[in-house]
Amino acid sequence: MTTSHRKTFNGNFSEEKYQNFLSQLDEGYPKITFRVAESPLFIPEDLKQKLIRAGEEIIRTIKQPNFKSLTQKSIPGNWEVPNENDHPHFLTFDFGLCKNANGEIAPMLIELQGFPSLYGFQSHLANTYKKAYQLDPNLTPYFNGLTDQSYFDLLKKVIVGPHDPKEVVLMDVDAPNQKTAIDFFVTASKIGIKILSIEDITQEGKKLYYGDGDEKTQIKRIYNRLIFDEVASDTSIFNKGFDPRTALDVEWITHPNWFYRISKYTMPFLNGEFVPETKFLNEVDAIPTDLENYVLKPLFSFAGMGVIIDVQPEDIAKITDPENWVLQRKVSYEPVVQSPSGGVKAEIRLMYLWPDGEEPQLCINLARLSRGKMIGVRYNADFDWVGGTVGLMDDTP
Repeated sequence: MTTSHRKTFNGNFSEEKYQNFLSQLDEGYPKITFRVAESPLFIPEDLKQKLIRAGEEIIRTIKQPNFKSLTQKSIPGNWEVPNENDHPHFLTFDFGLCKNANGEIAPMLIELQGFPSLYGFQSHLANTYKKAYQLDPNLTPYFNGLTDQSYFDLLKKVIVGPHDPKEVVLMDVDAPNQKTAIDFFVTASKIGIKILSIEDITQEGKKLYYGDGDEKTQIKRIYNRLIFDEVASDTSIFNKGFDPRTALDVEWITHPNWFYRISKYTMPFLNGEFVPETKFLNEVDAIPTDLENYVLKPLFSFAGMGVIIDVQPEDIAKITDPENWVLQRKVSYEPVVQSPSGGVKAEIRLMYLWPDGEEPQLCINLARLSRGKMIGVRYNADFDWVGGTVGLMDDTP
């Protein structure tokens, strides 16, 4: 993927420009506490088209009439939330960049989620890369002809809908201090909603409110950023606010059950050119003789926790709940990004919005870069691109 954009970027890069980029990224927002890559990813047209096809294949499965029945067991009984809607409002698909049998760079599915990602931040990130490094203005992080304006109009349509923005809140545990708080603040500034921690919300009957006295406002919709996995071991946080698992007079964007339905649990139901072989561990009849080519993943974990990369037979023997694990053929990342100090592996997340009554729309992307076995493993090296970035494409028909 040594495009003309890559050659130009590498030739003009300096540490001073990178530090200036980071300063601009923080300007007016909470300081970023996660690693941001020195460079964006430049996506050539042929890879862009493969990514689009790969996403369409997955969406066909999600839209099957029996998808809910296929995935009902994905929802832990004590975490099922009432009043689930017909479809998620967000879809995110993570693809590793690999070489296919023809020697071409192609995406291979790593994971997927029916849960929002950094939908606000990625736009801000792309614009900051372009400004700080004086990149070609025709480069875009968007698909389907979207612009900054039309993208945030669509995001507002999905999240706020017919409601007054003051009746819609972005919610998480200790929301203003989350690691990804910058995304919350970018989103709030663009679509006019409030950022609340769960303890800022009070319940009266089936209704939820924030504020006191004359300033009390009923919450009609929750843009949910709370991941149940993060509070599963200690639900006392619900005593300070409300328990989201109860029947409430509120709309969820997106409903929490979709976090489980569209997840690693979905992988065994998928097949196609861009999906690695994946089976529920309890459905594996015999341990593969080439076990070194597989990875073992827990279904219910977050941010790669618990994944066993170099699987041994004894690892499988220790599993007491094989129905909650998948055995997946390894995806061999190709170091396709040429940095000044060598090749770097990459992963691209396709990010969709699914408005009520419409079709899912591929909107924007997120990229991650690494020299490790797993994307996100940190190495200390010159010009180390581990961390968050974004893919930029030529904005041409």
